[in-house]
Amino acid sequence: MSEIKFSAEEKALIVEKLKRYFSVELDQDLGQFDAEFLLDFISSEMGAYYYNRGLSDARAVMQSKLDQVDDAIYEIEKPTIFVR
Repeated sequence: MSEIKFSAEEKALIVEKLKRYFSVELDQDLGQFDAEFLLDFISSEMGAYYYNRGLSDARAVMQSKLDQVDDAIYEIEKPTIFVR
């Protein structure tokens, strides 16, 4: 898996969310540097778990759609004397 990278705008938004969470939920002031460091840590140490879950969810959606296509193909299949 390649490194997870965010645009400057995305990173700024996530950092602000971290700072707000620490302030509201933990009653702690999280500085800009610390919030960016925390985001980098979460991304590098835990990001793969979220990434893999996303891939698993996408794979399940794709499999469901492929099953639907497979069923649709069987529905239009013409009967023959040949048996598979």
